[in-house]
Amino acid sequence: MHSEASKDQQGTERSLGGLDCPGDSPKGGKLRYAIVQQVRELSDGEVEWTDGMLYPILHRMESEGWVVSRWGLSETGRKCKYYRLEPAALPVIQNERKQWETVHLILNSLWTPQPT
Repeated sequence: MHSEASKDQQGTERSLGGLDCPGDSPKGGKLRYAIVQQVRELSDGEVEWTDGMLYPILHRMESEGWVVSRWGLSETGRKCKYYRLEPAALPVIQNERKQWETVHLILNSLWTPQPT
């Protein structure tokens, strides 16, 4: 089971952060834990991300200007970090998606039995 909270360098307990989905926070943004849960649900449990997998990605995206973060309070009153996608991320996401679709097509053609 994955932890929903960790301690930052100052020792403040905080929920692990995530990406933008309307309705997750009055000011926009999504907790990281909610993203992990959504991926688990969408994959029927086939994809299981760990707590440490998403943070490096989010930090890189933030340094590139694709994501902004803000501190807020979770529903339980804990200090947590919310992440929101920026418009600059859209072309990057579209490019990544195109690359994944190409890989998918290639692998499907390799794995599909050819008539002999």
